[in-house]
Amino acid sequence: MSYATLMVHLELGHPNTALLGIARNLANRLHASVVGIAACQPMRLIYNDGYVPAEIIEQDRQEIDDEIKAAEAEFHAALDASVGKVEWRSAVTHRSLSDYLARQARCADLVITGVDRNASLFDSSRHVDMGDFVMQAGRPCLIVPAGTDRLALDHIVVGWKDTGETRRAICDALPLLQVARRVTVVEIAAEQDLAAAKADLQDVVGWLKRHGIEATALVSPATGDDAGKLSAIVEEQGGDLLVAGAYGHSRVREWALGGVTRDLLLRAGRCSLVSH
Repeated sequence: MSYATLMVHLELGHPNTALLGIARNLANRLHASVVGIAACQPMRLIYNDGYVPAEIIEQDRQEIDDEIKAAEAEFHAALDASVGKVEWRSAVTHRSLSDYLARQARCADLVITGVDRNASLFDSSRHVDMGDFVMQAGRPCLIVPAGTDRLALDHIVVGWKDTGETRRAICDALPLLQVARRVTVVEIAAEQDLAAAKADLQDVVGWLKRHGIEATALVSPATGDDAGKLSAIVEEQGGDLLVAGAYGHSRVREWALGGVTRDLLLRAGRCSLVSH
């Protein structure tokens, strides 16, 4: 198993240098092609008399066109000379951006995206609801926090929970686990479940070994804050990347994410690979 195609999502109106650097290095390491993508919605203008001045509409169209052209140029400048095959996609859509991106993810094995730096409840025209996207994509998503410009893969930590989402996440992460220098599988369990968790992790470690991956199991007692505990363990272990399942459930017009998933997507200071 490998990633034949990576999809990298560029944020409009901001530089994406670090994100593109990670996409380039990963594509070269895995001999993968890269699809660049950007999307936005037209400005939502509502007036009581139903009239929107033509110059305002034209100004918005021009700003969108300029931002998409700048993102496309940045993408090609970063990747054309070093990646075997690249492709660019963009759209101006009235649909939600997370829905558009999730549909486009059908062409890729892995989606690389940053944490939205300027998300607003009042302006969704340029900003993607990352939780919504992860839950819809049907593809593993590599979440890169702002300011991170490299993915070393020296040590990958898998946050294990015996659920379908975690089993999918660890399968989705196999191409990265196979090139990592070190892998640790961590489970946080209640005191009375520690022995069972240790036995379960031996199954996981054995499964990884059959895929050519030498991994270490680590079980830690729960303290009431699983997200904080997991983050602390990754920090102590010197993890470069955290792999985890994304948990949540649908509500009207939104996705409600569990605490650990929300922490991974919005507050982590490291790269995370999540799957749902």
